[in-house]
Amino acid sequence: MSPAGETLAALLARPRYEVIPLAGVAAAVLAHVPPEVKVTVTASPSKGLEPTLDLAEELAAAGYAVVPHLSARLVSDEPHLRAILARLERAGIEEAFVVAGDATRPAGQFEGAADLLRAMARYGHGLREVGITGYPESHPLIDDETTIQAMFEKAEYATYIVSQICFDPRTTAQWIENVWARGTHLPIHVGIPGIVHTAKLLRISARIGLGDSVRFLRKQGSRFGRLLVPGAYSPDGLLRELAPALADLEGKVAGLHVFTFNELEATERWRRERLGQIVPSSAS
Repeated sequence: MSPAGETLAALLARPRYEVIPLAGVAAAVLAHVPPEVKVTVTASPSKGLEPTLDLAEELAAAGYAVVPHLSARLVSDEPHLRAILARLERAGIEEAFVVAGDATRPAGQFEGAADLLRAMARYGHGLREVGITGYPESHPLIDDETTIQAMFEKAEYATYIVSQICFDPRTTAQWIENVWARGTHLPIHVGIPGIVHTAKLLRISARIGLGDSVRFLRKQGSRFGRLLVPGAYSPDGLLRELAPALADLEGKVAGLHVFTFNELEATERWRRERLGQIVPSSAS
């Protein structure tokens, strides 16, 4: 097997699946997601952190390694934060993913992820792993210098980075190199879409500011994914182009963070099929 094939097989063997805490998602995880896949649970600015924590507790009780997203702007104050952390400890949850969150106004004293991370450190959170976000492309609302500075501020309190979706593999690879060259030596989980309907992915991509990435994909046609064709998008082309670069970034890339958009059955079926295609080739 080539180094790129070995890298891809290793990344697909133990990915992270991001889910949205909506009705029916717990049953979908139990039905379709094997326990070796870590599940991360997003937080909604309109619904608060309760649905996130409820789902995280339910999945943890079922034996999954679970990572709740803690949105700083949804945490009202330090007593609220301490209650959240105590709740995670009782559930046996050892990891959290800290984001600023999309709420227009903070619920309390925490404006962004760095503020919450500092408070967590003061309290002594006891978590084994803490993740933070990274943006291979420009953030839709924050200039590049600010995102770079924010990375430095957050990295002190974190153990890994999760990248936002980027459809340009060269941009992703160069960004990983730049993050490490600037002195932020944290392993990176590369964000990719799962198997999702093209209309949904286009809609979400526009909402989260992936305009440059989508324009790149339109120019490339089907080389990196069939985003403009009716039906479901597949990340096969994107992964195929990413694999050689990721093989060269050994030690910097920790894994794949799959944005499933709750399309768990299709995404898990795709993952198993790709693994089945890659692994037997090593024995031939």
